[in-house]
Amino acid sequence: MTSSELRWTIVVVLLAAVGVVALWPLLKGGPSVPPSGSVNQQFGIGADVASPAPDDVELAPLRREAALAPCPLPALDVPAPPGPLAGVVVPCLGSPGAVDLGPALAGRPVLLNVWASWCAPCREEIPVLSDYADDSGAIAVIGVNVQDRPSDALQLLVDLGARYPSVADPEGDLRAALQAPPILPTSYVVRPDGSLQRVDPPAVFRTPEEIRLTVGRYLASSG
Repeated sequence: MTSSELRWTIVVVLLAAVGVVALWPLLKGGPSVPPSGSVNQQFGIGADVASPAPDDVELAPLRREAALAPCPLPALDVPAPPGPLAGVVVPCLGSPGAVDLGPALAGRPVLLNVWASWCAPCREEIPVLSDYADDSGAIAVIGVNVQDRPSDALQLLVDLGARYPSVADPEGDLRAALQAPPILPTSYVVRPDGSLQRVDPPAVFRTPEEIRLTVGRYLASSG
């Protein structure tokens, strides 16, 4: 076991020991708890199975209802910087098409939030992220939906009224680039130069002010 794996194992054990359900373990191949009111037949618990890619025809009605903000597009006058997100192309959850994250996020700070509809702490955090994203001084917020059914993910955003953009990660390429731990939710602050840093220790944001302070701290640090 590597030191990084050992550290995350200790985090999970400590959370369980104190009886605080704040962060949910993410099993290798699917949700540890199926979406509410449904049977988890599509994913094998612990199996090496990727999420389904968004089906544009099937998702069209939900996308119209969700009315998510558009996924980011590259700025013509900003070159794509090197960094972990270079070459990572993922589907946009709220509309047809894919996002090349390196150039799309170049030149500006971004808060990436990794989530799933079956993750109870994610459901609590999404409205807080939405309130923060609506503030005039906020940096861009982009959700990263993982190991989930796109229809369930969109329905949750409809139910919560959250409209900041989200991308899907059906093949796990983005999670691999982020070196994401097996815990949800997880957040990352992306700097304008393409570097990024995971919010560590992991936390569930409770207020927009907590997000503002966290973002400011990580943008001020050099990584």
